[in-house]
Amino acid sequence: MTKRTCFLSVFVLLLVAVLLCCPETAAWAQCPMCKAAAESNLKEGGKHALGLNSGILYLLVTPYLIALYLGYKWWKNNRQVEAQQ
Repeated sequence: MTKRTCFLSVFVLLLVAVLLCCPETAAWAQCPMCKAAAESNLKEGGKHALGLNSGILYLLVTPYLIALYLGYKWWKNNRQVEAQQ
């Protein structure tokens, strides 16, 4: 694999990751049951529902961050191997 293809692959991977980390406003919605439970909790004075959307997005982004980290480590190792040859 040439340096250009490796760089292009990493660039595309990073671009996809950035686009996935910038959700639209529609991504702030939950399923109807979760939303009803959260609304009833807020009406009763509870504060458990305030972090629900952030928690959902946190769980969504974590696997992508792990994949990016592993891809970066692979790319860096591949670069060092090519430099040694």
